Amino acid sequence: MDEKKIEEELKKIWDETPVSHSDSVKEASWEQFQSKAFSSKKRKFKAWHFAAAAAVLIFMCIGTGIYFNRGPLQDDIFLASNVIENYTSKVKTVALPDSSRVELNPNSKIVYANNFNVNRKVEVTGEAYFKVKKDKKHPFQVFCNETTTTVLGTSFTVSGYPKKEISVALYEGSVQMTVKDQDKKWILVPGEKFTYGNKTASVAEFKRFTDFENEKLIAVSDYIKVNYGYKMTIPKEYNNQRITIRINKKEDLKTIVQLISEMYNLNYEVNEDLKQITFR
Repeated sequence: MDEKKIEEELKKIWDETPVSHSDSVKEASWEQFQSKAFSSKKRKFKAWHFAAAAAVLIFMCIGTGIYFNRGPLQDDIFLASNVIENYTSKVKTVALPDSSRVELNPNSKIVYANNFNVNRKVEVTGEAYFKVKKDKKHPFQVFCNETTTTVLGTSFTVSGYPKKEISVALYEGSVQMTVKDQDKKWILVPGEKFTYGNKTASVAEFKRFTDFENEKLIAVSDYIKVNYGYKMTIPKEYNNQRITIRINKKEDLKTIVQLISEMYNLNYEVNEDLKQITFR
């Protein structure tokens, strides 16, 4: 794309600022920006001109519903209109267009493009857990500060707040980690955590399971309450029943409930409004 076309495209985006800004204000701000980014005295286009233009648009458009984004290690610049933030004190579950699931922690944000089904790229600020739908033709990539996590289908957490280290903990499948301006790649297996901070990367094991060894069934009930927010009630005659089970810390609640149901030949009912699971 030549400089003239780039200039025209940027002008279109600039003009999409909210109606609360008058045309005269928008035109004046555009002319000021244009004179700096596309100086007539320097008609030879240089890559840093476009980078400067994009940087200004990021600054101007955040908060107006327009997010012109260049994520770390991305080759393309895409217009992303899907910005999901979690300002609550609880984890927010988000269903992505490809049926992948994201559990977004408080004070965290994700951004993804309109054409997500063929461009499965997500930028994360804060902390999020991903359960990715497999799609060999369209790899799933998560960008967090200077790191990129590339997957085909798996579950993992990404944690990266501004000016803090980034960590990726893998629960299922496999992921490939890369860092901006570095050629090295790290392949994680389940139970490994990648950490990057102060220009240093490391991989270490972490505990991804919670084990119950011959414990009372009520202990699993307490675990579900703390980690999933659901109250589990069981018949009194089962209070002293013992259970030995290993639970993936990011296991779906439905899987755990079904397993208990089959182990003790119990039926169950889930009340989503009351956040309650009743076994009978």
